[in-house]
Amino acid sequence: MIAQALLRRRSVAYAIALTLALASPAAAAATAAGNNADRDQPINYSADTGDVNYQTKVGALTGNVVITQGTLTIRADKITFRQNADNSMSATAIGNPVSFRQKRDGTDEFYEGFAQRAEYDGSKQLLELFDRALLKRGQDEIRSNYISYNASTEEFKAEGRAATSTAPGSTPPADDGRVRGVFQPRSDSPLPGQPKGAEAAAKPADPATAAPSKAGAKRPKAPPPAPPLKPANEIAPAAR
Repeated sequence: MIAQALLRRRSVAYAIALTLALASPAAAAATAAGNNADRDQPINYSADTGDVNYQTKVGALTGNVVITQGTLTIRADKITFRQNADNSMSATAIGNPVSFRQKRDGTDEFYEGFAQRAEYDGSKQLLELFDRALLKRGQDEIRSNYISYNASTEEFKAEGRAATSTAPGSTPPADDGRVRGVFQPRSDSPLPGQPKGAEAAAKPADPATAAPSKAGAKRPKAPPPAPPLKPANEIAPAAR
Protein backbone atom coordinates (compact mmCIF):
# COMPACT_ATOMS: atom_id res chain seq x y z
CA MET A 1 0.00 0.00 0.00
CA ILE A 2 2.80 2.42 0.86
CA ALA A 3 4.61 1.62 -2.40
CA GLN A 4 1.42 2.18 -4.41
CA ALA A 5 0.81 5.51 -2.68
CA LEU A 6 4.36 6.66 -3.41
CA LEU A 7 4.04 5.58 -7.05
CA ARG A 8 0.72 7.43 -7.35
CA ARG A 9 2.27 10.59 -5.89
CA ARG A 10 5.21 10.35 -8.28
CA SER A 11 2.84 9.91 -11.21
CA VAL A 12 0.82 12.98 -10.22
CA ALA A 13 3.96 15.07 -9.73
CA TYR A 14 5.37 13.87 -13.03
CA ALA A 15 2.12 14.72 -14.85
CA ILE A 16 2.14 18.23 -13.34
CA ALA A 17 5.77 18.72 -14.38
CA LEU A 18 4.94 17.63 -17.94
CA THR A 19 1.95 19.98 -18.10
CA LEU A 20 4.01 22.94 -16.92
CA ALA A 21 6.77 22.14 -19.38
CA LEU A 22 4.37 21.96 -22.32
CA ALA A 23 2.66 25.19 -21.27
CA SER A 24 5.89 27.20 -21.29
CA PRO A 25 6.60 29.56 -24.25
CA ALA A 26 9.90 27.82 -24.93
CA ALA A 27 8.15 24.46 -25.23
CA ALA A 28 5.52 25.92 -27.54
CA ALA A 29 8.19 27.38 -29.82
CA ALA A 30 10.07 24.08 -29.87
CA THR A 31 6.90 22.16 -30.67
CA ALA A 32 6.26 24.37 -33.69
CA ALA A 33 9.79 23.76 -34.96
CA GLY A 34 9.26 20.08 -35.81
CA ASN A 35 10.86 16.73 -35.08
CA ASN A 36 14.40 18.04 -34.43
CA ALA A 37 13.03 19.90 -31.39
CA ASP A 38 10.81 17.04 -30.22
CA ARG A 39 13.65 15.46 -28.26
CA ASP A 40 13.76 18.57 -26.06
CA GLN A 41 10.17 17.95 -24.99
CA PRO A 42 8.96 15.71 -22.14
CA ILE A 43 7.46 12.29 -22.87
CA ASN A 44 3.75 11.97 -22.02
CA TYR A 45 2.11 8.56 -21.88
CA SER A 46 -1.22 7.01 -20.91
CA ALA A 47 -2.54 3.43 -20.96
CA ASP A 48 -4.91 1.04 -19.22
CA THR A 49 -2.02 -0.70 -17.44
CA GLY A 50 1.70 -0.09 -17.28
CA ASP A 51 5.02 -0.89 -15.69
CA VAL A 52 7.40 2.08 -15.69
CA ASN A 53 10.85 2.43 -14.12
CA TYR A 54 11.59 6.08 -13.37
CA GLN A 55 15.28 5.37 -12.74
CA THR A 56 16.05 3.69 -16.06
CA LYS A 57 13.34 5.63 -17.99
CA VAL A 58 11.97 2.39 -19.46
CA GLY A 59 8.30 1.43 -19.61
CA ALA A 60 5.85 -1.20 -20.88
CA LEU A 61 2.27 -0.05 -21.49
CA THR A 62 -0.81 -2.04 -22.50
CA GLY A 63 -4.34 -1.09 -23.55
CA ASN A 64 -5.28 2.07 -25.52
CA VAL A 65 -1.71 3.34 -25.30
CA VAL A 66 -0.91 6.91 -26.32
CA ILE A 67 2.62 8.36 -26.15
CA THR A 68 3.50 11.91 -27.19
CA GLN A 69 6.72 13.90 -27.30
CA GLY A 70 6.45 17.32 -28.89
CA THR A 71 4.78 16.84 -32.28
CA LEU A 72 5.27 13.05 -32.17
CA THR A 73 2.29 10.84 -31.31
CA ILE A 74 2.13 7.01 -31.20
CA ARG A 75 -1.10 5.08 -30.60
CA ALA A 76 -1.15 1.31 -30.18
CA ASP A 77 -2.46 -1.62 -28.17
CA LYS A 78 0.93 -2.28 -26.60
CA ILE A 79 4.12 -0.20 -26.45
CA THR A 80 7.51 -0.72 -24.83
CA PHE A 81 9.60 2.46 -24.79
CA ARG A 82 12.63 4.13 -23.31
CA GLN A 83 14.13 7.58 -23.06
CA ASN A 84 17.49 7.74 -24.85
CA ALA A 85 20.60 9.53 -23.61
CA ASP A 86 19.84 12.49 -25.91
CA ASN A 87 16.30 12.72 -24.42
CA SER A 88 14.73 11.33 -27.59
CA MET A 89 12.40 8.35 -27.39
CA SER A 90 12.63 4.85 -28.85
CA ALA A 91 9.63 2.55 -28.91
CA THR A 92 8.28 -0.73 -30.22
CA ALA A 93 4.52 -0.71 -30.76
CA ILE A 94 1.98 -3.40 -31.65
CA GLY A 95 -1.61 -2.72 -32.64
CA ASN A 96 -4.38 -3.13 -35.15
CA PRO A 97 -3.17 -0.80 -36.40
CA VAL A 98 -0.35 1.17 -34.82
CA SER A 99 -0.50 4.84 -35.79
CA PHE A 100 2.48 7.18 -35.86
CA ARG A 101 2.37 10.92 -36.55
CA GLN A 102 5.08 13.59 -36.47
CA LYS A 103 5.58 17.08 -37.88
CA ARG A 104 8.12 17.57 -40.66
CA ASP A 105 10.90 20.10 -40.14
CA GLY A 106 10.48 23.46 -41.84
CA THR A 107 6.83 22.94 -42.83
CA ASP A 108 3.38 22.67 -41.32
CA GLU A 109 2.85 19.22 -42.83
CA PHE A 110 2.94 15.93 -40.91
CA TYR A 111 4.00 12.47 -41.98
CA GLU A 112 1.94 9.52 -40.78
CA GLY A 113 2.57 5.79 -40.58
CA PHE A 114 0.23 2.85 -39.98
CA ALA A 115 1.11 -0.82 -39.53
CA GLN A 116 0.60 -3.88 -37.34
CA ARG A 117 4.00 -3.29 -35.75
CA ALA A 118 6.24 -0.25 -35.62
CA GLU A 119 9.74 0.40 -34.33
CA TYR A 120 10.96 3.95 -33.80
CA ASP A 121 14.50 5.08 -32.94
CA GLY A 122 14.38 8.74 -31.96
CA SER A 123 18.16 9.15 -31.84
CA LYS A 124 18.34 8.20 -35.54
CA GLN A 125 14.89 9.63 -36.41
CA LEU A 126 14.18 6.27 -38.06
CA LEU A 127 10.71 4.72 -38.29
CA GLU A 128 10.17 1.11 -39.40
CA LEU A 129 6.71 -0.22 -40.23
CA PHE A 130 5.94 -3.94 -40.49
CA ASP A 131 2.93 -5.76 -42.00
CA ARG A 132 0.14 -3.94 -43.85
CA ALA A 133 2.21 -0.77 -43.64
CA LEU A 134 1.13 2.60 -44.98
CA LEU A 135 3.30 5.74 -45.02
CA LYS A 136 1.71 9.09 -45.90
CA ARG A 137 3.43 12.42 -46.46
CA GLY A 138 0.99 15.08 -47.56
CA GLN A 139 -0.93 13.61 -50.52
CA ASP A 140 1.81 11.09 -51.35
CA GLU A 141 1.63 7.56 -49.94
CA ILE A 142 3.27 4.17 -50.19
CA ARG A 143 2.05 0.72 -49.08
CA SER A 144 4.00 -2.43 -48.39
CA ASN A 145 4.62 -5.06 -45.73
CA TYR A 146 7.85 -3.26 -44.79
CA ILE A 147 8.61 0.47 -44.95
CA SER A 148 11.43 2.40 -43.31
CA TYR A 149 11.47 6.20 -43.20
CA ASN A 150 14.30 8.49 -42.13
CA ALA A 151 12.79 11.78 -40.96
CA SER A 152 16.12 13.65 -41.06
CA THR A 153 16.71 12.90 -44.77
CA GLU A 154 13.03 12.30 -45.72
CA GLU A 155 14.06 9.14 -47.55
CA PHE A 156 12.07 5.94 -47.41
CA LYS A 157 12.71 2.32 -48.33
CA ALA A 158 10.02 -0.25 -49.08
CA GLU A 159 10.30 -3.98 -49.66
CA GLY A 160 7.74 -6.36 -51.11
CA ARG A 161 7.62 -9.22 -48.65
CA ALA A 162 5.14 -11.53 -47.00
CA ALA A 163 3.59 -10.49 -43.70
CA THR A 164 5.66 -11.67 -40.72
CA SER A 165 3.02 -11.46 -37.99
CA THR A 166 -0.58 -10.58 -37.30
CA ALA A 167 -1.85 -8.53 -34.38
CA PRO A 168 -4.41 -10.18 -32.08
CA GLY A 169 -7.92 -9.94 -33.49
CA SER A 170 -6.79 -9.06 -37.02
CA THR A 171 -6.94 -11.15 -40.18
CA PRO A 172 -3.89 -11.99 -42.30
CA PRO A 173 -3.41 -9.60 -45.25
CA ALA A 174 -4.80 -10.77 -48.58
CA ASP A 175 -2.33 -8.84 -50.75
CA ASP A 176 0.53 -10.15 -52.87
CA GLY A 177 3.27 -8.41 -50.85
CA ARG A 178 4.07 -5.93 -53.61
CA VAL A 179 5.13 -2.32 -53.01
CA ARG A 180 2.47 0.17 -54.09
CA GLY A 181 2.46 3.95 -53.94
CA VAL A 182 1.16 7.24 -55.30
CA PHE A 183 3.02 10.50 -55.98
CA GLN A 184 0.57 13.35 -56.59
CA PRO A 185 1.50 16.07 -59.13
CA ARG A 186 2.99 19.20 -57.68
CA SER A 187 0.61 22.13 -58.10
CA ASP A 188 3.46 24.67 -57.87
CA SER A 189 5.61 23.03 -60.60
CA PRO A 190 4.00 23.38 -64.08
CA LEU A 191 5.45 21.80 -67.19
CA PRO A 192 8.35 23.69 -68.85
CA GLY A 193 7.12 26.61 -70.96
CA GLN A 194 3.66 26.61 -69.41
CA PRO A 195 2.51 29.27 -66.95
CA LYS A 196 0.80 28.38 -63.71
CA GLY A 197 -2.93 27.93 -63.83
CA ALA A 198 -3.78 31.16 -62.05
CA GLU A 199 -1.32 33.18 -64.17
CA ALA A 200 -2.60 31.62 -67.39
CA ALA A 201 -6.18 32.49 -66.50
CA ALA A 202 -5.29 36.09 -65.59
CA LYS A 203 -3.09 36.79 -68.65
CA PRO A 204 -5.02 38.60 -71.44
CA ALA A 205 -4.93 37.16 -74.93
CA ASP A 206 -2.62 38.76 -77.53
CA PRO A 207 -4.84 40.50 -80.10
CA ALA A 208 -2.24 39.90 -82.83
CA THR A 209 -2.34 36.13 -82.36
CA ALA A 210 -5.89 35.72 -81.11
CA ALA A 211 -8.13 33.84 -83.52
CA PRO A 212 -11.11 35.86 -84.84
CA SER A 213 -14.48 34.92 -83.49
CA LYS A 214 -17.18 33.50 -85.73
CA ALA A 215 -19.30 36.61 -85.30
CA GLY A 216 -16.47 38.86 -86.52
CA ALA A 217 -14.87 36.55 -89.11
CA LYS A 218 -16.70 38.16 -92.14
CA ARG A 219 -19.12 41.07 -92.00
CA PRO A 220 -21.44 42.09 -94.90
CA LYS A 221 -20.69 45.45 -96.62
CA ALA A 222 -22.79 48.36 -95.42
CA PRO A 223 -25.09 49.99 -98.12
CA PRO A 224 -23.90 53.36 -99.55
CA PRO A 225 -25.26 56.44 -97.76
CA ALA A 226 -28.44 58.03 -99.28
CA PRO A 227 -27.96 61.38 -101.15
CA PRO A 228 -28.87 64.49 -99.16
CA LEU A 229 -32.34 65.96 -99.70
CA LYS A 230 -32.59 69.26 -101.69
CA PRO A 231 -35.21 72.00 -101.43
CA ALA A 232 -38.07 71.80 -103.93
CA ASN A 233 -37.03 75.00 -105.81
CA GLU A 234 -33.64 73.51 -106.60
CA ILE A 235 -35.00 70.37 -108.18
CA ALA A 236 -35.11 70.61 -112.02
CA PRO A 237 -38.54 69.85 -113.58
CA ALA A 238 -38.77 66.41 -115.07
CA ALA A 239 -38.71 66.27 -118.91
CA ARG A 240 -42.07 65.67 -120.60
